[in-house]
Amino acid sequence: MCAQPEAAGRVKVVSGAAVIIREGTEIPAKAGLQIFQADRLRTGKDGRLGVTLKDDTRLSLGPDTEARIDRFLYAPADKGVGLALSILRGVAAYISGRIAKLSPDAVRLETPSAILAVRGTHVVIRVE
Repeated sequence: MCAQPEAAGRVKVVSGAAVIIREGTEIPAKAGLQIFQADRLRTGKDGRLGVTLKDDTRLSLGPDTEARIDRFLYAPADKGVGLALSILRGVAAYISGRIAKLSPDAVRLETPSAILAVRGTHVVIRVE
């Protein structure tokens, strides 16, 4: 029997059209829904989505936005922390959590044309 992966976080707020794409299946986003590594977060033209990860990182997606959680590891007792988020299109706001405080080099925000290293606590990204 396969062990279920540990959730990276949860959906906190949703308005309009928003889905989580997990292993090719679209799941309607709703408050409280668990988010996992490799999930894609997608909003429609009228959608907005707010997610809080287990280390208190916050990610907010505006309308017509898609992002993917490429990597999430939060095990500070085992000296294992890391976060990689890809913003594929649209507008996203990122507010750093404990991973960025413990190991700033362990956080990567990627877009189709750039990779950002996080040195601050709040970033807004627009990908057209």
